[in-house]
Amino acid sequence: MADSPSREPMQSVLAPTVVVRRKKKSGHGGHHGGAWKIAYADFVTAMMAFFLLMWLLGSTSKYDKQGIEDYFNTPLAAVFGGKDGSGAARSSVIEGGGRDLSSSRPGEATKSQTQPLPKTAVRAAADAAARDDAQRLQQLKQKLSALIERTPALAAYKDQIRIDITSEGLRIEIVDSLKRPMFPSGSAKLETYVVTILSQIGASLNDVDNRVSIAGHTDAVPYSGGETGYSNWELSSERANAARRALIGGGMNEGKILQVRGLADVLPLNKAVADEPTNRRISILVLNKAAEQRFFADGGRTAVDESQPASSMIPAAVGSKPASAVMPAVVGEQLAKPRAASATAGPAAKS
Repeated sequence: MADSPSREPMQSVLAPTVVVRRKKKSGHGGHHGGAWKIAYADFVTAMMAFFLLMWLLGSTSKYDKQGIEDYFNTPLAAVFGGKDGSGAARSSVIEGGGRDLSSSRPGEATKSQTQPLPKTAVRAAADAAARDDAQRLQQLKQKLSALIERTPALAAYKDQIRIDITSEGLRIEIVDSLKRPMFPSGSAKLETYVVTILSQIGASLNDVDNRVSIAGHTDAVPYSGGETGYSNWELSSERANAARRALIGGGMNEGKILQVRGLADVLPLNKAVADEPTNRRISILVLNKAAEQRFFADGGRTAVDESQPASSMIPAAVGSKPASAVMPAVVGEQLAKPRAASATAGPAAKS
């Protein structure tokens, strides 16, 4: 067996060394980093913001949307500066700038609140309403006066019909006459001519929407006779109610009646004479709007002062309620006025 050829020592040192690398194959690729996670998180965030925006748009009213639109349409010059661009200071950052975005409940918009009118404007409106009301009542007075003059059935009794303007409205009084009484003595039955007068007047009162108060008055002669406890209070109340029926029979709207009351002799036209015929009367008061409003505000306790003379000033009206708001009240007001209950004082049956 031949020996292997020998090498020189220097040759073995200088010969190149061959290195063989063997790679181990694995089942998956190498690690690619976490950039995809960031992209996915951005995508999820964008989708959440999108669906949140859709929910807000669906639950926001049109007034809120309009306010947001007005807000972003406001020029920056109007936001940070004055109208002239001077940048003058103001109490609000945004001057004008659309509707009020606040709402009392979620999803419900609050409309722009109406600014209250100045006191001068309110007073001017009230004065204008009072003037219109006074003008309507004055026209009604003229119509009634003309009706009495041209109607023979009324002209014959015009000395017993008195019409004037008071601080409470238009007052129509039918007074008694010594030779021509309105009622039989001590009775609440109207004489025929009085029924004619009230029937003619009743339809004319429908020309205005003002409410009507009817009062009955007697003289100061004590009522002595009939059932126990019956007095001028009951008599005056029954006479006022009889007048109410005659007015309605003449065509007056029943809904116009606001009050029917008996005042006995507390408001005489002539205090010096106890049995003065003119103290026995029926008073029909067409209330102005101010008096009607006070009646409702006081719960019907307003006392109409029918003894005062006509006034050129009618208080300013502040509005009224419709005729159907309150049922007509038929009352006989028993005012606390001491009366002498004597069986011998006055006639057995009085008027």
